[in-house]
Amino acid sequence: MENNHKTQNEVQRGLKDRHVSMIAIGGCIGTGLFMTSGGAIHDAGPLGALLGYAIIGIMVFFLMTSLGEMATYLPVSGSFSTYATRFVDPSLGFALGWNYWFNWVITVAADVTIAAQVIQYWSPLQFLPAWGWSAIFLAIIFGLNMLSVQVYGESEYWFALIKVLTVIVFIIVGLLTIFGILGGPFIGFETFMQGEGPILGDGLGGSFLTILGVFLIAGFSFQGTELIGITAGESENPERAVPKAIKQVFWRILLFYILAIFVIGMLIPYTSGALMGGEEDIAMSPFTLVFKNAGLAFAASFMNAVILTSVLSAGNSGMYASTRMLFSMSKDKLAWKQFGQTNKQGTPIMSLLATAIIVIIVFLLQHISGEAYEYIVAASGLTGFIAWVGIAISHYRFRRAFKAQDYDKSKLKYKAMFFPFGPIFAGLLCVLVILGQDVDLIKTGDFEIKRFFITYMGIPIFLAFFIYHKIRYKTKKIPLKEVDLSQENSMDQVKHN
Repeated sequence: MENNHKTQNEVQRGLKDRHVSMIAIGGCIGTGLFMTSGGAIHDAGPLGALLGYAIIGIMVFFLMTSLGEMATYLPVSGSFSTYATRFVDPSLGFALGWNYWFNWVITVAADVTIAAQVIQYWSPLQFLPAWGWSAIFLAIIFGLNMLSVQVYGESEYWFALIKVLTVIVFIIVGLLTIFGILGGPFIGFETFMQGEGPILGDGLGGSFLTILGVFLIAGFSFQGTELIGITAGESENPERAVPKAIKQVFWRILLFYILAIFVIGMLIPYTSGALMGGEEDIAMSPFTLVFKNAGLAFAASFMNAVILTSVLSAGNSGMYASTRMLFSMSKDKLAWKQFGQTNKQGTPIMSLLATAIIVIIVFLLQHISGEAYEYIVAASGLTGFIAWVGIAISHYRFRRAFKAQDYDKSKLKYKAMFFPFGPIFAGLLCVLVILGQDVDLIKTGDFEIKRFFITYMGIPIFLAFFIYHKIRYKTKKIPLKEVDLSQENSMDQVKHN
């Protein structure tokens, strides 16, 4: 009986190193790069966009090293919610966990809606209404998550691989076009230097506020990298897999974002209105435009297929992340204990069912009341940045507790670089991005109450969760000497195959 009980309350360590690495890579490659990067280049100029993405990339790298240090020491599915609960304050862990769960629920509902729109780009597939395609995609995502974690890991591996290969091909085609091997004569830096810029020099564009706008776009593009921490709870060997994935973060950001933006800036004038169209029209995606300029006639259909894969990957990851967060919160007594039940495959079945039901409700609400859905999306808009601040705070407290309790640093299988600069820099920059969400208000001073409320709605929602838990359970910040640094509890959530 004991063994059966444990089987129904544990997840499995079934993710291989290649799964964790590719999930980490795929986490920050999506529509943010394929579609909205053009808008960033249009607003800030090529150099401004490069600078903005590079700074946010460095910030994400520090956050991931902070998360990696904690995840290798204490590999649990709840990741930063558990770390905040144990190293800072249970109320902070409660607020971070529920906000993060809610954010991914919204994301899954949005992704199945977008996927339906993307697939109807091909006329023969318009025989089925959009809601029908959404239902099919949601069923696929639910099915992949219903099976073992190995199935999820394998599906994400191939989803991510398609995105990675697309970016690599794009960069190669772009460079060949720049040097005149494809599509015409040698281009040089003429396009890159077109236009006038207010701060960074003629032809380079940008200013502090426009670069702050790029921070926002880049920040949303990179959200999902924290999935590394979630997967640590089900990795076969987190002490090896997580550091390996973390070390790839900086280089993949450099390769996939910096080089891709450089190619776009070299080939498409940043003053071109076409770059702004890429946020809505696949035919105007900067990737599609570059492929077309190189003479690839099927570029739009190819990129549409890649975007479809990317959106389904995001929805698949969102279902996984929200399910594991809810499961882990039940283990930390931050959610109902029923959500801690798993099936024979180690899938948190009750958490998955509850999450899927809420996804369906949000999806239906989107079609019943667009305005209500707008507010729901706004409530989750800042969750990613708030979660990143939580990671920075948790890591800072984790290390200080290590020192206060005279723990041997050799117990840390992976050490974050440049502590305490890393979490402090990352945390402060995240706060700056959160406060600077409404760039238009800062630029013009034109205050509009509805826009302001929608933009910053995520902050009071987070505070409401925090204050509710604080008042109900009367929690206090944990003294450094009393922080629980034991590693035994991390094994309560998982079992090996």
